Amino acid sequence: MKEKYKHLLNFTANVITLLVEGLMFGWVWYICYVPMLDKANALFRRGNWAVIGLYVLFVFFFTRVFGGYRIGYMRMSDIILSQILAVLLSFVVGYLEICLVANDYLPPRPLILMTAAEIAFIVPWVILVRKGYQRLYPPRQMLVIYGNYSPDDLIEKINTRKDKYNICASESYRVGYQVLYPLIKKYNAVVLCDLPAEARNQIMKYCYQESVRTYVTPKISDIMFRGADDIHLFDTPLLLSRNQGLSIVDLFVKRCMDIVFSSLGILIASPFMILIALAIKLYDRGPVFYRQERITKDAKPFMIYKFRSMTVHSEDAGARLAAKGDARVTPVGRVIRAIHFDELPQLFNILKGDMSIVGPRPERQMIADEYAEAIPEFVLRLKVKAGLTGYAQVYGKYNTTPYDKLKLDLTYIENYSAWLDIKILLLTFKILFVRENTEGVEESQTTAIKRRPHE
Repeated sequence: MKEKYKHLLNFTANVITLLVEGLMFGWVWYICYVPMLDKANALFRRGNWAVIGLYVLFVFFFTRVFGGYRIGYMRMSDIILSQILAVLLSFVVGYLEICLVANDYLPPRPLILMTAAEIAFIVPWVILVRKGYQRLYPPRQMLVIYGNYSPDDLIEKINTRKDKYNICASESYRVGYQVLYPLIKKYNAVVLCDLPAEARNQIMKYCYQESVRTYVTPKISDIMFRGADDIHLFDTPLLLSRNQGLSIVDLFVKRCMDIVFSSLGILIASPFMILIALAIKLYDRGPVFYRQERITKDAKPFMIYKFRSMTVHSEDAGARLAAKGDARVTPVGRVIRAIHFDELPQLFNILKGDMSIVGPRPERQMIADEYAEAIPEFVLRLKVKAGLTGYAQVYGKYNTTPYDKLKLDLTYIENYSAWLDIKILLLTFKILFVRENTEGVEESQTTAIKRRPHE
């Protein structure tokens, strides 16, 4: 019964957080900034609630985009990071709002102190709510049902979230439905991993009938269905998958955004790029930039630009992805790779039109061919331009398998919108603070391939 109140708890905690943040800003606005304004201007008196309301909207928007309201879903550290980043961005936008209202530059100190107070409230509050949530809703006891391949990789990933999931057992679908159905009823949830379509559909229908929560690893065709349109011209439902990539309007809007964001990015990042270039040159006197041929939309080759993060002779023995603790990475490279600043020169690739701000990461032709040999569908991600950041970058990691990256990239292509690009840009800012996203492949791997996927 208490399962029904889970969302109510989450909603109540988030409303309290937003209310406290709004009250803090309101207090600072009335006590510190209103006396600085022209008292004779009636607009300021009537617009106080509008100013406060806008700040609350900013906080809500940024926190929602970063996922800071998903208390029962994300790690505690992720929730705290998301809410802190939301408050910091809201401080920047809120200060600009105050200066615009005043038509003058006002001292930011009261707002800085308010932001510090909000962070001081957020951290213990999130810890308290999260602890209470975990006590009321312990990790789900889960059964993994797998197909032709071992589910060990997936189980290992799920086990990183023992605060939410508890894998109690795994079983092959080959044991038959007479064994599986009674087994399913013993658990709170079922994970269907890499099952043949017929078996998966049968088990999903049973779980639906018995109201058993079901997690499924999607196939490529499933992702295509998610981007399909509903057709209701007849009494038989139809799904329309256009399979054309982005429309002409989407392409125009995306190119305009690329020009604007890359130009602004170059302007803002110029001081950092100069400092990085100096650091690389002073370290070993080698070249500052690393140029390499990659492929973009329709497998068109182009030269990508990056700050050199490895030793000059790092690929004398052949090309390979960076491994965990790779000795080829220089001290300067280790820093700029950790914060993704080695990618900044690609802003010029975007301005030229070789790349987009958001899209699948460009691969070398040789590595793309190797991936395509193991995963023929890998070429499907070339329906759009390669990107500086992308869906696979914010929801995956550097060492995510090509098959999983393909699924993430196709999810982006099939669900594209200008808003999705903006959301990914904001989430990219967040992952700069998440170290595990830059984790390399294993020492034994030259590419990210681990095994041949089953479709």
